[in-house]
Amino acid sequence: MRLSILVFIGLICFGIASATAQTVDVSKVPTIDTTGTAEIQVVPDEVSFSLRVAKSDKSLQAAKEQNDVNVGKIIALTKRFAIDSKDVKTDYISVSEKFDRVKLKDDDEYQNVFTGYTVSKTVVVKLRDITKFEDFFSEVVKIGVTQVSNVSFQSSEIRKYKDQARAMAIRAAKEKADAIAKEVGQSIGKAVSIDEENLDDNRSSNINSNNTISFGLYDIANSETVAVGTISVKAQVNAKFLLY
Repeated sequence: MRLSILVFIGLICFGIASATAQTVDVSKVPTIDTTGTAEIQVVPDEVSFSLRVAKSDKSLQAAKEQNDVNVGKIIALTKRFAIDSKDVKTDYISVSEKFDRVKLKDDDEYQNVFTGYTVSKTVVVKLRDITKFEDFFSEVVKIGVTQVSNVSFQSSEIRKYKDQARAMAIRAAKEKADAIAKEVGQSIGKAVSIDEENLDDNRSSNINSNNTISFGLYDIANSETVAVGTISVKAQVNAKFLLY
């Protein structure tokens, strides 16, 4: 029994010694730091946008009713295009008084004259079939939407492409470290640290840096096509390798 206990203790000590031997104090060994980047161009298959309807009238009730009619037409249009109800939501509602600045007779002074109320509602729509994009907007113009904004082209598989870009960036960092080490007659060992930079700026190559575009109603009504371009999916990793 005593022999068994001694053997068991010996095995524990051996395991601790092995683990200690495998631990590397990076501050005391030569290392090489590299950065790897990667970019994938992806054709978007989804688009989301905001549709604002604003109606004004001296009667608040009349302004609301007019607004409700147009918003109802938008909802009906989404159903006609088979857009799922979970992809349609009212995002912003406002009611405000409207004033005109009027110059007084025979005087240089002005005064604000109440002219009515403005009722505004914004409906956010996500179109999962991007081929319907242009036809949908052609119908939106007929309804009488006040503003179209926050048009954002996206990919339903963005997670997959981010993973691919990250893997490419890691390989790039390793290949760069290996190439540099070879130039000085050395080689790299295992990675002792890998950090990923947050590059969450995936956007279309035809879209501004905020991943949105805004069309005027005239532009939409008179365009034959909308070029959505591609989404740029980027990744960057910083890696530290042992240097031998």
